[in-house]
Amino acid sequence: MTVQRLVVTRRRYGCLPASLPPAWIAQVRTRRVLGREFGWLWRAYAVSSFGTSLAFGAFPIIAILVLHAGPGEVSALAAAGLAVGAAVAVPLGPWVEFRRKRSVMVAMDLARFAAMLSIPAAFALGWLSFAQLLVVSVVSGAADITFKAASGACLKALVPAEHLLVANARMESTTWTSTVLGPPLGGAAIGLFGPVTTVLADAASYLLSAAGIRAIGGREPRPERAQAARIRGRDLLDGWRHILTHPGLRRLFLNACLFNGLIMATEPLLAVLMLGHLGFAPWQYGLAFAVPCTGGLIGSRLSRRVVARFGSSQVMLVGGTLRACWVIWLGFLRPGLAGLLLVMVVEFGLIACIGVSNPVIATYRLEQTPSDRVTRTLSAWSVSTKASIALLTGLWGVLASLTSPRAAIVVAGALLLATPLLLPRKSNLAPVAAPYPSQETSRPPVKAAPRT
Repeated sequence: MTVQRLVVTRRRYGCLPASLPPAWIAQVRTRRVLGREFGWLWRAYAVSSFGTSLAFGAFPIIAILVLHAGPGEVSALAAAGLAVGAAVAVPLGPWVEFRRKRSVMVAMDLARFAAMLSIPAAFALGWLSFAQLLVVSVVSGAADITFKAASGACLKALVPAEHLLVANARMESTTWTSTVLGPPLGGAAIGLFGPVTTVLADAASYLLSAAGIRAIGGREPRPERAQAARIRGRDLLDGWRHILTHPGLRRLFLNACLFNGLIMATEPLLAVLMLGHLGFAPWQYGLAFAVPCTGGLIGSRLSRRVVARFGSSQVMLVGGTLRACWVIWLGFLRPGLAGLLLVMVVEFGLIACIGVSNPVIATYRLEQTPSDRVTRTLSAWSVSTKASIALLTGLWGVLASLTSPRAAIVVAGALLLATPLLLPRKSNLAPVAAPYPSQETSRPPVKAAPRT
């Protein structure tokens, strides 16, 4: 008997058959708690996440193999997608706040589908250029930020508050599952079918994601403004205003910007160190980062149990502290099997800690944000973290050129050890009311259609 049939049996008779494996019972209860609407949202996220992982690194590969771009152009491509995409997404947050979230999500999926599809089309016609890669990178980055902000508001409307952690943990485990499977399969696909194959698959995944969101069904009410129909200049800062005036969110936000920026700044330097200075083969480099992603899957699956035992504030503090202790060990990286194992152990520990912490932080962020400000808050959070990644990646590139990749990694690891000082303490995490009166309508939050 499949899990789907067990769900039907539970709905029809109010009970489950005896002697079922505990894992099956847990899946049935999770589906019943989260509802059919979340199921479609999760499927849409899963297929787009797998498509994105499949196309991981596709743009640099195309730039190098097809357009014969140099290191400077490849770095500019990565930085432009983050920085310009984040800048474009700034005014989209307030605009999305007062639109139907599912419609926005479908629109962003279709925009990414069209942008990604233009690359294999131009490649087939012989028109592909570096400028087109830059434009697609910017469009994809802005659409990604906007989609995630709208999906956070949609998730909060679909899932009861007491089950948000379960939903976020499922999303996190899906992310790490696709990260484990996607890049190796994508690399094999590029080797067999050419450099634009995975971009085409990524485009198709966005189309399937849009179809999944449409399948949620029901009619989502449109949020309304109480005072004005047009977006005002101050609306652009509402997300940051909410974050910075909330004691717990402010410290988590500053911690996230610095932590994510330093982690991502070390990635290209580690690639140069492993593939250039230490002579690791490309397959060893890929293996060193693919296998440890299982730590994220394990951590996200354990997140709810750890919170149930120790409490969310303790998990955020301890998890945020432990995840900062790994990168500095990469300064001891040496060639050979021992060096490869060192990278895998460090990355596994880092990713496992992130897998435990991320669902808790995402849930707390939704709980502490009013429903009429979720999109602007999540958009401001994403814009800031992506901008910090772009800035610190550029700075660490300069530092590595002045010293060495190993020295720059050690400096980043030492600074990461200080990031727990920015984590909120238990007193900061106590639930607080909105720090200023809402400027929008006092209507209740957007609700999903009745569950079947």
